[in-house]
Amino acid sequence: MSTTTLRRRLRALTAAPAYPWVTGAALTAGAAAELVEFPGSVTNATAILVSTASLMWRRTFPPVALVTVAAGLLSFGADTSLSIAVMISGLVGCYVLARHRVLHPALLVAGGALGALAANLWHIFSWARDDRLPYVPPLGNAGSLGLFAEGFGLCAVILGAVSMGDAVRAREETRRERALAQDQLIAMERRQAAEAERAAIARELHDIVSHSVSMIAVQAESATYTTPGLTPQAREGFQQIAGTARASMSELRRLLGVLRTPQHDETAATAPQPTLAHLDELLDQHRAVGGSVDLRVSGERVPLAAVWELSAYRIVQESLTNARKHAPGARATVELDYRKDRLALRVSDDGPGPPPSGGGGPGHGLTGMRERASLVGGSLTAGAGRAGGFRVEAELPW
Repeated sequence: MSTTTLRRRLRALTAAPAYPWVTGAALTAGAAAELVEFPGSVTNATAILVSTASLMWRRTFPPVALVTVAAGLLSFGADTSLSIAVMISGLVGCYVLARHRVLHPALLVAGGALGALAANLWHIFSWARDDRLPYVPPLGNAGSLGLFAEGFGLCAVILGAVSMGDAVRAREETRRERALAQDQLIAMERRQAAEAERAAIARELHDIVSHSVSMIAVQAESATYTTPGLTPQAREGFQQIAGTARASMSELRRLLGVLRTPQHDETAATAPQPTLAHLDELLDQHRAVGGSVDLRVSGERVPLAAVWELSAYRIVQESLTNARKHAPGARATVELDYRKDRLALRVSDDGPGPPPSGGGGPGHGLTGMRERASLVGGSLTAGAGRAGGFRVEAELPW
């Protein structure tokens, strides 16, 4: 068993709801057995049992650890020896108080030190009245500093337990803050990816609409010269159509032209937008870089509006890009199903599928594909395929 696996199992064990109850009850049973073997006063026995039994509520009500530590110090003051059960319960109590920040660590250490000092002083006064013990130097005389050894040792133990609990709490807070920051960063990146994809869609729509409106303007204007027998009213109507079309093109350039980004390749900037007629070329490009893909078309193939053709093409393009990136060597299948009122599109592969963590999937490409589908009123789902691998399904109604 690896260290990582062992650590994961121990973490799962300590996180179980029954863990504090089982360990608290076991420690109480051990304290009872210790009292049977080494009986003491009623005060000492009661304090020991209260100190250990109170740990059963340490997770549901962390402030109960104050009772745990106080009872442990009381048992130590009531008897000159510190039982093993109380040592364990006291350490756990200090750890719980610091980890859940019931009080500030400085207050916990100061309170524990005062309690340890009070118990130590009580022991010193008890030793001075006990005739069975050898000479106990009065406080302030030579050698009296050694009487506080047990108090110093107890303070050091309390400091260590509180420091450990506070360190664990700080590490957990750091981990939570890091996870929150990472989630916020991922959300921001997804928003930026969606905005960038919307901008790209807007640029493409600008090209499509501008081309169509310019054709209207040209045809309306040329109709005044190529159509014989036009009345003056009809000729004026064609001129108005052409003027309106040119004005619309100017508005389009003014409103959407700002979305254009500088491009170094002028040919690419003026190239026509791809459609499903270019799908074979896209599949050949995928095969040329080592990919494997099949195309299946069902239903009666019908010409679609440019926006639908472009959206479907981009979804297939991004799906194949994700397949090459996250499942190299996998075999992909592109399925187009022309139905009565929609185009059903599916791209699947036989690769390893989505990551088991489920955090993020194959990148921001899914965000762009969903934007493409929603542009035409459709929907897109992505995830593990029925027989493994990864699958993208889109419904593009018209």
